[in-house]
Amino acid sequence: MGYGFKIIVEGDYACYTRPELKVERVSYDVPPPGALEGMLKSVYWKPAIRYVIDKIIIFQPIEFMNVRRNEVKDKVLYSAVKGQMNQKENDPCIYTSECRSQRASMILKNVKYGIEFHFEMTGMKSEQEADTENKHYNIIKRRLEKGQFFRTPCLGCSEFPVKRMELVEEFDENLISETILEMGDVDFGYMSYRVDFEDGGKPLNGDWEHPRYSDRASTIYYRPHMVNGIIDVKKYREELKC
Repeated sequence: MGYGFKIIVEGDYACYTRPELKVERVSYDVPPPGALEGMLKSVYWKPAIRYVIDKIIIFQPIEFMNVRRNEVKDKVLYSAVKGQMNQKENDPCIYTSECRSQRASMILKNVKYGIEFHFEMTGMKSEQEADTENKHYNIIKRRLEKGQFFRTPCLGCSEFPVKRMELVEEFDENLISETILEMGDVDFGYMSYRVDFEDGGKPLNGDWEHPRYSDRASTIYYRPHMVNGIIDVKKYREELKC
């Protein structure tokens, strides 16, 4: 825990889709830890580290809005891209007019979260022998301070980007909304904690240069409470359910 961070994250919209309602997207009231881990990976990620969320603070009232969106059903096939690179007549393009579908979504608006997290070493492939915790800590700290990322951090869905991400020394809990404080102790029931892939992030063929991964995964759930706007993820992580 010596390599922990605290950040403030804000956005106009967010959608953390409930897996049981994914045809018509309905967001969880609060972000699952796995979604926040993915957001942090947009800032910095290496196979040698993994992020662990310890606390989530909900500063703003939990407000929903309904929208309708066009979504693309298909994905670009790797085989089609590879075929075109080999000068074959494969067409890797997706034409949205042919494969889009309209879906209703219930999303969050005007969100502001405080996120406390740390990282752990995985023991996986390192680019250098001198791959230390201190090295990764300094890189993450510098990138958070400068607002750097290698892909846009998002709040659940890629079309809902993070508007502000700020590294802080401490959270000002006086900024938690009165509406949230009045809710007291809220039991959110079973929520997705994260998705665990069976390969654990390691190539099945053992080849980091030409890796082949497994798509098989299972969702792990937990049952958090929000007490006066604060979710102690570390506490409820002890009762993870498959």
